[in-house]
Amino acid sequence: MSEIEKLAAALRAGETTAEALARRSLARIADRDNETGAFAVVDQDGALSAARRADRELSDGVDRGVLHGVPVAVKDLIDVAGLPATRGSAHFAGHRAATDAECVRLLRAAGAVIIGTTVTHEFGYGPTGDRSWHGPARNPLDLRRMTGGSSGGSAAAVAAGMVPVALGTDTGGSARIPAALCGIAGYKSAFGRVPTDGVFPLSPSLDHVGVLGATARDCKLVFDALAPSPAGNRPLEGTGARIGWLGATPDAPVESAVSDLTRGSLSRHDVTQIQGDLLADMREAFGAIQSSEAFATHADRVRDRPDLFDAEVLDRLRTASETPGWRLVRALRAREVAREEVNGLLERFDLLASPTVGITAPLIGERQVTVNGTSHTVRSTLLALTSPWNLLGLPALSVPAGHVGGLPVGVQLICAPDREELLFSVAESMGAVQREHTDVSC
Repeated sequence: MSEIEKLAAALRAGETTAEALARRSLARIADRDNETGAFAVVDQDGALSAARRADRELSDGVDRGVLHGVPVAVKDLIDVAGLPATRGSAHFAGHRAATDAECVRLLRAAGAVIIGTTVTHEFGYGPTGDRSWHGPARNPLDLRRMTGGSSGGSAAAVAAGMVPVALGTDTGGSARIPAALCGIAGYKSAFGRVPTDGVFPLSPSLDHVGVLGATARDCKLVFDALAPSPAGNRPLEGTGARIGWLGATPDAPVESAVSDLTRGSLSRHDVTQIQGDLLADMREAFGAIQSSEAFATHADRVRDRPDLFDAEVLDRLRTASETPGWRLVRALRAREVAREEVNGLLERFDLLASPTVGITAPLIGERQVTVNGTSHTVRSTLLALTSPWNLLGLPALSVPAGHVGGLPVGVQLICAPDREELLFSVAESMGAVQREHTDVSC
């Protein structure tokens, strides 16, 4: 049973109330947030008011579903009416959201209680989670280490037990990367399935709403409220799924222990290695599209007030401004070529899979990492296996696979847009294997 389902059962059994759940969440935030830096804003008054309303509704026989009365946090790129909406940047100091983003409106309609907003890497433009106007989000499992990003605050809030689930965004892995590094689940559905109205854009053709939860089942329950699965979607039938495995390549380094553990977590399924570097051209196309769109979003701010940016984010944007038009045109063509190739693979296999990230959580501020004796940038290593699936807009889920050297690692599952039920059923099948192989030394 997922964390959300446990809370829902306790509420309906009269063992707790929505107000008690909100107060427990607020107390946990008060206890842990000074050290993790997960929250940008805690809306105590709003959360308690919403929780009391949820309790009144339940007592009057109005039950909005499994999320009714459940505390949820929302990333600071997503508008929550009346709350500060800084996007992790001094550019938006003092700004407040006038209305709820559509995904927040859907959560409220499902009865969820919004606790507050979580820290994001500035403007969502970074996979490390340690560059924000609010300061770095810190990994609850080791406060010296990064959460990953850009939805690092949401990951820290869930991993530290402050909330059972949190909304994030995912443009190149921003929900899945911090989920993997913090030992929780992170999911993005197919492109466009969940509306992004009211979500501050980074790269509009790559942006997705994401969910981070204690378990994959928790992520699914939230997505069922945001965007129910299409008709005809079927869970896994039979004893195992056919899975195509995408492993390490020179441009997508993976520590040997991480590779062994993540692939081993799928031992109940029929796993076949996919030969070659399928993702290399996809990563290049992703980079050209994201750079072009990100600079288009921020060009005026870069010109008028560069001093308000974090220095690292400003440097990335200035580099992005140098992307030539011909490279973008080629990238758009490459995306369609890659789509045909991957669609062919998804006819052969039920799912594709890989490590979510090839390493465990680096130290905060670390920008180079050695993987199997070779030096790589932290940014490229974090993004290497997640970003291609934003290029194609395919559903992708990171679930915990165990620990390497005491730090969590995740396995990533990718499916066709009409196979999400199968994806989640495979994720649930991994639980027993994960318990058998909880830790591997480096």
